[in-house]
Amino acid sequence: MLGYYNYTVVLTYLSLVSAGLGITVTLIGQGHPFIGTFFLLFCGLCDAFDGEVARHKKNRTEEEIKFGIQIDSLSDLVAFGVLPAIIGEAMIWQNPEFSMLPRLHTGNRLDVLVPIITMLVMMLYVLMAMIRLAYFNVMEEKRQQEEGGKRKIYTGLPVTSAALIFPFVMLLQFMTPRDLTVVYYGVMLLVGYLFVSKIEVRKPGIKGVAILCGIGAVEFIVMLVLRAGAR
Repeated sequence: MLGYYNYTVVLTYLSLVSAGLGITVTLIGQGHPFIGTFFLLFCGLCDAFDGEVARHKKNRTEEEIKFGIQIDSLSDLVAFGVLPAIIGEAMIWQNPEFSMLPRLHTGNRLDVLVPIITMLVMMLYVLMAMIRLAYFNVMEEKRQQEEGGKRKIYTGLPVTSAALIFPFVMLLQFMTPRDLTVVYYGVMLLVGYLFVSKIEVRKPGIKGVAILCGIGAVEFIVMLVLRAGAR
């Protein structure tokens, strides 16, 4: 078979599977954005360690290294680009105020404008995530040739930050009776811009990764408790 199937790529494969399941579950019935968020958090967990696991194998061939880089970006596009956008779509389905998607015949101007605007935001977000990932791959390959070693600074917000940002918005949605769909889309637009901006973000070390994983775990547990209590 084509491809590689050793332990260095397992977490990346799991992240993609989680993203695919998250998209499917999120779009079932009237939409399940909160459940989709749990899959997004799991994608973030996989991404936090896939690089370290891959680097643990000392005798990787050049082809294995390049393959790992490519599938990591492809997986990230689905997990942190497409899945957050789909979660936003499901939020609209659950919002009575924005439930006009299937009934555009009412003559209400908002019935047409809201779906168009939200779809544009979603597509723009996914596009920015793709551009960020492609640009990063090109510049990372160039940096490896010129400098080598591990990267210390990211230019632009890493797309993997979506694994913590959007669950936080959904957590706020759990904790307030007000609908935050518009806020979610506003955050999506801002985060998409930050993906391609020239801001510098320091790459977290082991302690930083542990802290980020801890934040994700807290978000997961709190959302799980709140969801269980809402039943």
